[in-house]
Amino acid sequence: MSNFTDLDGYLFGQGTHYDIYKKLGAHKGKKGKDNGFYFDVWAPHASRVAVIGEFNNWDETRNFMQRVEPESQGVFEAFIPEAKEGQLYKYLIYTEDGEKLYKADPYATYAELRPGTASIIYDNTKFKWTDSSWMKQRKSGNFWEKPLSIYEVHPGSWKRHPREENDGFYSYKEFAHSLTEYVLDMGYTHVELMGISEYPFDGSWGYQVTGYYAPTSRYGTPDDFMYLINYLHKNGIGVILDWVPAHFPKDAHGLADFDGRPLYEYPDPKKGEHPDWGTKIFNYGKSEVKNFLIGSALQWVEHYHIDGLRVDAVASMLYLDYGKKPGQWIPNEHGGNENLEAIEFFKHINTLIRGRNPGAVMIAEESTAWPKITGDVEDGGLNFSYKWNMGWMHDFIDYMKLDPYFRKDNHNKMTFAMSYNEAERYILVLSHDEVVHLKGSMLAKMPGLEVDKYKNLMAGYAFMMGHPGKKLLFMGQDFAQGTEWSEARELDWYVLDNPNHRHVSRMFKKLLHIYKEYPAMYEQDVSWAGFEWINANDGYRSIFSFVRKSKNGKNDLLFVINMTPMNYEDYRVGVPTNRKMKLILDSEDKEYGGNGGKIPEVILPRKEECDGREYSAAFPLAPYQVAIFTY
Repeated sequence: MSNFTDLDGYLFGQGTHYDIYKKLGAHKGKKGKDNGFYFDVWAPHASRVAVIGEFNNWDETRNFMQRVEPESQGVFEAFIPEAKEGQLYKYLIYTEDGEKLYKADPYATYAELRPGTASIIYDNTKFKWTDSSWMKQRKSGNFWEKPLSIYEVHPGSWKRHPREENDGFYSYKEFAHSLTEYVLDMGYTHVELMGISEYPFDGSWGYQVTGYYAPTSRYGTPDDFMYLINYLHKNGIGVILDWVPAHFPKDAHGLADFDGRPLYEYPDPKKGEHPDWGTKIFNYGKSEVKNFLIGSALQWVEHYHIDGLRVDAVASMLYLDYGKKPGQWIPNEHGGNENLEAIEFFKHINTLIRGRNPGAVMIAEESTAWPKITGDVEDGGLNFSYKWNMGWMHDFIDYMKLDPYFRKDNHNKMTFAMSYNEAERYILVLSHDEVVHLKGSMLAKMPGLEVDKYKNLMAGYAFMMGHPGKKLLFMGQDFAQGTEWSEARELDWYVLDNPNHRHVSRMFKKLLHIYKEYPAMYEQDVSWAGFEWINANDGYRSIFSFVRKSKNGKNDLLFVINMTPMNYEDYRVGVPTNRKMKLILDSEDKEYGGNGGKIPEVILPRKEECDGREYSAAFPLAPYQVAIFTY
């Protein structure tokens, strides 16, 4: 009897085999009285397929595979009693043209460390999870009414062991303890891990994937990776993974021309290749390819307990002409540039992942104005949980880079995002993409001399944390690393010996803790009910004042942020209350590098009209000062 049954074949052909990763690939099994491993691979254009590996001394004639009925589907299977866990293997595919291809297993759960390209037999079903309380609470309530502050981290360059031959990478287990301690102290709610799906080239940061079902072996085994997730969950930290269904590399052992013909990619290069990236584009119209991607996503979320996937390069999937010149792309059946198959793929996978796993989130990195990314499918939306707000990010960075003298003429860059805030469920991001390729670190973008740079950055971070939308910050930026990020070295942790960097770190930590502590900061992100400008038009002085509101009207917050080096002895701001206002953050406190705060800890508003409000409060406002009050 075959491991891959008629039902498996039917569901796979429909693109709805949601446990496909338990069938294709290498899996422990029994045939008659023999224990061993089943190997199943989809290669419909192959004339023959053999399994080669350490169990047969890479003998190309010993373990030929049989076509599973129906033969037209192209699934090959072999049962090998001699195969043992931990052994290397590949598929030897004989093409219709007589060529021999040596391919890694697309469904492998573990892979040889680069530069090796073989797959590894691995049983990833033995790990004992102890994160049930986390998984239970994940399902409760509406995710968009919960705090979400994400620490984006690249495991291979967060910290390294010095002077070690194997790159000095922290193992998954070492990383678990070190990362958890840091994230808990700072106050982030989630981490987003870059470069987990196996990939051959370090310089791709993990965005050119060859192993869609395998955690990279750079840092350990799949069980070690599960330990990392389990440990983070037990400490109340959520985990999001980068996931790359947009394209794949042309490496000889990978998916490209897998069985001698285009299989996972569109056959026409005008549709199946990214000229800018030199990569292949998945065929979103082919059921088995969609099933491959859906199975990958489901495995991460359901088997590895991942809390969400950040889908990379969504725009490149939605537009047939993305990164292409006239003549380099093929219009859809209606003559348009939309990839109709990718649209249906997103609707399917987002509805499936979120429906089967309440509380798990699907996040789109989408750089255009495509409508309803987070809209419901019934309304023509793609049903993502969140969208990265790239428009806000570009406007924010453009503004913060300006000499403060010129900010008054660009005030709208900081207020514009609120005009479309209700269009999607947004995450405000300052990601790795903004601190590479000569763009400079966040600190390096800031204007002014030494201390002014740090004060500018602190004021900018306060604006970001106060603005509606969930949050994401790339590692190293929370302590104002001065250099650009490189995947080849660890972060510049030594700069924390400098008081300026410590001040930024403390300030951002305080902002993160305020964010989690006050529901006004997160529970009404997508509604004007949760936000109110006090003065959106004080461009001349470049001062921003706004309120964040909770559902129950308790512990609302007033933000006042001065974006220039001007000093005001008696700055007056309108307030929406006559209640006492308590100062909860003052960037002039000495712990943040200030000169000692002059704002009273408690202010009682007086009946004096200002900013169109009956009541107002006055206090001194120093250069680049941030003041946050609760009332």
